[in-house]
Amino acid sequence: MRRALVVACACAVLVAGRDATADKFDPETAPFAVMFNGESSSYRDTSAFLMPGASTTLEVVNGATGKYSLSLKEEGSTVQQGLRRWRYTAPTRPGLYSLKLDGPGNNDSVDIHVFVLVPASQVKNGWLNGYQIGSYPPASRSYIPPKGFVEVTKDNEDTKVSPHFRLNQFICKQDTVAEFPKYVVLEQRLLLKLETILEHVNRMGFSVDTLHVMSAYRTPYYNHAIGDVKYSQHQWGSAADVYIDPHDKDRMEDLNRDGRIDIADSKFLYDRIEELFERKDLQKFEGGLGFYPATAAHPPFVHVDVRGTKARWKG
Repeated sequence: MRRALVVACACAVLVAGRDATADKFDPETAPFAVMFNGESSSYRDTSAFLMPGASTTLEVVNGATGKYSLSLKEEGSTVQQGLRRWRYTAPTRPGLYSLKLDGPGNNDSVDIHVFVLVPASQVKNGWLNGYQIGSYPPASRSYIPPKGFVEVTKDNEDTKVSPHFRLNQFICKQDTVAEFPKYVVLEQRLLLKLETILEHVNRMGFSVDTLHVMSAYRTPYYNHAIGDVKYSQHQWGSAADVYIDPHDKDRMEDLNRDGRIDIADSKFLYDRIEELFERKDLQKFEGGLGFYPATAAHPPFVHVDVRGTKARWKG
């Protein structure tokens, strides 16, 4: 009974402070969205992951009437197919490229960071340019090895992959001999889900610029080394283990205000995320959700993924 009262009081405190905190947080969205590769994003910083020379269609949705323009900053090509529709072909050379989509009157824009992937065919004996990838488990209907990898370098590691998350937050935690290059697999849908959670966390009353991403992409080599399940979503760049760390101290916040930092705090965050994604307009983000206790190596945290089917657990 006492535990229920504590949680209820904590929720009341959060609701009471909601508006003031929400006003401080800028989700950084444009008044229109761009759809490509089956995803729709209105974030002013958004990312696309394409194979060399691959093409995709970009289309403006939910925007006001008027002229929209798409411009290239580097290599690649675009062909306009309608007032709000373009066919973009990526460069043949892996790397980071930029597109800019301007709205009517150039009053707002979306920067699209295009990551042209290093083909997985370049992995030899489990290694890619001196970085150990390992071997992906056998393909199945639900799990197909990725076609390519984002090459992370000193020059691009700080790139915004969405307004409040950067590429280096998603790098595998494995030890390496050389600092760079490193390689990442990252799903755009995961970024959209994390941004949605972050905005909700701020509206709950916690003022944070980003979520602390404890673990995101894992190479099959590293995933096996830490003893995780064979088909862990982390290997496909579709999962992240996160916690709320307002003061950047590598520790979870006391979310339920009970004076302790423990599994009750990760359960509190788990419950709020569960409630958020019950909304019909967010059903596309369905996936795995689990909460975990602290250990000597890490604070309590929550696992989120975008596997497409519902899975819930306590770690």
